[in-house]
Amino acid sequence: MSEIFLMYELDQRPAARSLTGESRVEERPVLRVHAASAAPGSSSKPGPRTLCGQDTFAMETASWKASEHCGSSWYPPEHARLVCAQCDAVMEV
Repeated sequence: MSEIFLMYELDQRPAARSLTGESRVEERPVLRVHAASAAPGSSSKPGPRTLCGQDTFAMETASWKASEHCGSSWYPPEHARLVCAQCDAVMEV
């Protein structure tokens, strides 16, 4: 299998504002963790769709790579409860 990219589907809510009306910089929470194959002809960019068929355009590519963590699953342990069941099923094959 080619390189697999970990993709984060993030909460799309706008950043919260403080009492003074200034925008607070907040990290958007991860809603779901997906897997995507490499883009055609590339090994450094994810393809346009996740393994479950969702568009990767609005997702964030994670820096975590299973190939760098021996014996680990394709996703980081702290996101185990957020894994897309369809992507996980494809990865199991």
